Amino acid sequence: MSNSYAAAGVDTRAGDLAVELMKSAVSQTHGPEVWGGVGGFAGLFDVSFLTKFRQPLLATSTDGVGTKVAIAQAIDKHDTIGQDLVGMVVDDIIVVGARPLFMTDYIACGKVVPERIASIVAGIARACSETGTALVGGETAEHPGLLGADDYDVAGAATGVVEADQVLGAEKVVSGDVVIAMASSGLHSNGYSLVRHILAQRGIGYTDTSDELGGVVGEVLLEPTRLYTGPLLDVINDPELAGAIHSLSHVTGGGIAANLARVLPVGSWVEVDRSTWSPAPVFRVLGDMAGSTLESAEGTWNLGVGMFAVVNAASASSVIARLATSGIPAWVTGRVSRAAHDLTGFEQGAKGVNGGAVRLVGAYAN
Repeated sequence: MSNSYAAAGVDTRAGDLAVELMKSAVSQTHGPEVWGGVGGFAGLFDVSFLTKFRQPLLATSTDGVGTKVAIAQAIDKHDTIGQDLVGMVVDDIIVVGARPLFMTDYIACGKVVPERIASIVAGIARACSETGTALVGGETAEHPGLLGADDYDVAGAATGVVEADQVLGAEKVVSGDVVIAMASSGLHSNGYSLVRHILAQRGIGYTDTSDELGGVVGEVLLEPTRLYTGPLLDVINDPELAGAIHSLSHVTGGGIAANLARVLPVGSWVEVDRSTWSPAPVFRVLGDMAGSTLESAEGTWNLGVGMFAVVNAASASSVIARLATSGIPAWVTGRVSRAAHDLTGFEQGAKGVNGGAVRLVGAYAN
């Protein structure tokens, strides 16, 4: 009887090969600030540039991709799930106006398949490069007996920096500010437990082809999360738009109204006009399959809005134009008010934040 680690189901040689396969992609995210390269016990990042800040604040965020990984595993496609991870983590950092500096990832799996791990990490690295984030470290851990051979989960954490007097948030929002919606690329990485339940109830497999969805079901559902950090940093750093953005909201778990309410001041309210956009077919088809309305999914799916910006009204058109040059469709969908108003039916704050009030009104455009 063997008592070796390999006999227990852990293949350290496969782990070493996975690192070799991912090294090139990871190294491409490294600038001169990264010390030590790939494979150290800890990632090193030179922050001596912070001496130029008056009062630097570090921003940090951590997240995963959720059950979207089950679809990637089902159709054996792993090259986009990394972008989802970066979107969930780094786009939370830009919400406070911070520039991301570096990120680490963690992959737990039942069995290390080097090519699969390298594909996941390559996706993370590509998205890190797109957002200006260095991928300075990570960990891949085999959990045989806990996870199946083809099962895995991914998580990550990132750190950014912002000047204290440039932090975005509800305290900067004033009555009359305009709410700009930014288009999502699809479901992003939220509400997949509901998606999977709907498909299971209809007996639809991820490898099936759906004319309604426009392709192989799993591939359509793996559309990667749109990344907002780069385009938003362009707006924030544009001298002509300095101070235009007052707060940002990343539309993830909790849905549309609750996430926007978190970045509005207490006593303010916004009515988000559904008629200003048309949810993508993926949302409509899934809603029809479930026999439910789009409105009933507003607390689960983003329905076409991945990020909100609350901006100075005079700058709204310029912000929208600047986002468009970066490939982000955006539009005005509401206005902040402090006028006396019946708040019945409004979402008021969320996730422990005692923020403003938000309600969606009207009907979605066709």
